[in-house]
Amino acid sequence: MKTVFTTGEAAKICKVSQQTIIRCFDSGQLKGFRVPGSRFRRIPREQLFSFMKENGIPTDALESGKRKVLVVDDDEEARLMAAGILEAEGYEVSIAKDGYEAVERLDADPDFNLVILDLSMPGMDGRKVLDRIRGSKETAALPVLVSTAFGGDEVETELLEAGADDFLEKTGDAKRFLARVKAVLRRAVM
Repeated sequence: MKTVFTTGEAAKICKVSQQTIIRCFDSGQLKGFRVPGSRFRRIPREQLFSFMKENGIPTDALESGKRKVLVVDDDEEARLMAAGILEAEGYEVSIAKDGYEAVERLDADPDFNLVILDLSMPGMDGRKVLDRIRGSKETAALPVLVSTAFGGDEVETELLEAGADDFLEKTGDAKRFLARVKAVLRRAVM
């Protein structure tokens, strides 16, 4: 369970802008600390919980402590395998069977911690979904792990340049899949 949050993470949890969290922090309404030698602010879980209670903000997102992952894949077997691996590790998983459904889910709830996105889907493929994610103010910083059965260095380079945070060839290797998920989430917190 996460014990310290950035202002961006606190904003997502509270469903307010990051600037609102920064103003509350700077005015003393929201207690926390600055990272020594930098301007970065950090908010301990207990302080964020108290702030949310005092201001009537629902605390369910904070209390669950689970990371929310959206799995987008047109292949039902791949979707269910990814969801099963993630749920066994304690992640809260939502699934979308195509790019259109993924965009709808993200528009309705942009507060996911990670999107695992299949590259090859009919209709709106993974590249188009990635463009939509990066082009939206609410989801621009959302970590995206692109997965595909058709990989290679050229595809990987293209996707990373397009804004993917990482790339994974579908191999069915659960351990490798989970390691990539955890690596992307670790980098997102820094």
